[in-house]
Amino acid sequence: MTFSIDQFKLPLYQVDDERYEALGVWLTTDISIYFRVCLDALAMIDDVSNGRQPFEEWSSDKFDVHFTPDRVSLQNQWLEFQHGEYPVPEIREVLERYWRFLVSMPERTHLIREYHPDLPQWQADLLLWEETWKRPHPYRGRLF
Repeated sequence: MTFSIDQFKLPLYQVDDERYEALGVWLTTDISIYFRVCLDALAMIDDVSNGRQPFEEWSSDKFDVHFTPDRVSLQNQWLEFQHGEYPVPEIREVLERYWRFLVSMPERTHLIREYHPDLPQWQADLLLWEETWKRPHPYRGRLF
């Protein structure tokens, strides 16, 4: 799976194998450009990778997502045919690549931020995530 940006500076995906279609749609529509949502997904995949329940249920108006120790299942709420099940290591690798892609996107400098405007958006969102959940993000020191 590869990622790019469209003319509106929104993420696009490309897959060679149709079975990854639901995963690509989940990443680019549910997570989209939102660092905090990606941080949630990364924390959940880390939880299940280490034998813990996800710290929170996935909440979305687009996809039903279930994290288990072995698999992540995705079901588009609007398109019954769009679903997939993926091994946790595979999802972890794709989520990490998607995070790197998001961080590499140009900053939206026309937006005014109140929370840590002195930091890049992803760093401010990481601090806000940690403040919200009252714990260091499990990827701190590994991916960022």
